[in-house]
Amino acid sequence: MKKLLYLVHRLPFPPNKGDKISSNNMLNYFSGRWRVHLGTFVDDPDDWQYVDIVKEKCEDSCIVELPGHKRITGSLAGLATGQALSLSYYGNAELQAWVRATIERECPDAVLIFSGVMGRFVKGLLPPHVPVIFDAEDVDSEKWRSYAKAKPWPVSWLYEREANKLLAYERAMAAATHASIFVSQEEAALFRQLAPESAEKVHYRTQGVDSAYFDPALAYENPYQPGQKVLVFTGAMDYWPNVEAVRWFCEHVLPAVRRGEPDFLFCIVGMKPTDEVLQLGKLDGVRVTGGVPDVRPYLHYALAACLPLQIARGIQNKALEAMAMTLPVLATRDALVGIVDYPDVLSVVADDPAAMTVAALELLAQPRQMNTAGRACVLEHYNWDTNLRRMEGFLINDEGAQ
Repeated sequence: MKKLLYLVHRLPFPPNKGDKISSNNMLNYFSGRWRVHLGTFVDDPDDWQYVDIVKEKCEDSCIVELPGHKRITGSLAGLATGQALSLSYYGNAELQAWVRATIERECPDAVLIFSGVMGRFVKGLLPPHVPVIFDAEDVDSEKWRSYAKAKPWPVSWLYEREANKLLAYERAMAAATHASIFVSQEEAALFRQLAPESAEKVHYRTQGVDSAYFDPALAYENPYQPGQKVLVFTGAMDYWPNVEAVRWFCEHVLPAVRRGEPDFLFCIVGMKPTDEVLQLGKLDGVRVTGGVPDVRPYLHYALAACLPLQIARGIQNKALEAMAMTLPVLATRDALVGIVDYPDVLSVVADDPAAMTVAALELLAQPRQMNTAGRACVLEHYNWDTNLRRMEGFLINDEGAQ
């Protein structure tokens, strides 16, 4: 079997947030076909319990703690040196030494870098014939630019600085690697505009869904009270775009929907809710669950997934998972970017409060609709093995894979 050096910015398990869903499925796929040497960080103390699960899938691994205080010290170092703050945060001598030793000892056949911040660890260490693939997921610099537009000064200045520094780094990464892969056609097209010098090496994959797990035919216990008419939002609730989405809905849409439908419940399902999200749970018609052992019952018994994202990059796993569960989707346009058009899918786009209120009341006024076309779309277009087989082509220097 070929040897793969796989560098990931956080432990690729459990698959409980967008990037970890991707990195976990990549580990599962490649560990069955390659001898995987994994270098990664643990940035959440809760994740240490899963380290042995990850190690079992790898030939070798280096798993390093990334303490919370590094966010402050790394940021200060980044400001002092002129680097992007993200790059300073992920600097680590232990992982660097392991990568150097692994390359010298194992001579990997290919390198997969998940998240650009990990590219620093292989710089100047590999012979030119070894394919190095940069899986960027989305254009991270543009996320920070969106944050800058939404925040007051001086935070806006800091975020704009991060966007500019990261874009320069992303362009350098794209130029130095064999291929840069983004999560959708739209993200790839955007990066080609931002990095025209590397346009020919920019490609895309798409997300996948474990459709056997997200199966509406399985039996689930109803987590809601009798008579409640539920729109559900799922996601990590310490992630600012998710926090902003539910805050926006509660401020601009919830009151009018409650007046039209007193039994309405907006259920916010996701781990680590911030204080701002917890405060929303005190509103009439809002429930904040925190982390749950299984998100599927909350999807299965809701009337629709409600995804009022104001800032979104790449393809939203939460939309695909809802579709796999045959759940209708009510969302802003940005939340559905990258998902293919498919006949008869029950997806309602509403970008302003008035439109979302009308659409929500229409969904709540009728029994649960079965979005069978949504699940068919997922089965046809969002299979992990199919998508990652295309990525594998780049790792073995098969340019015909894309």
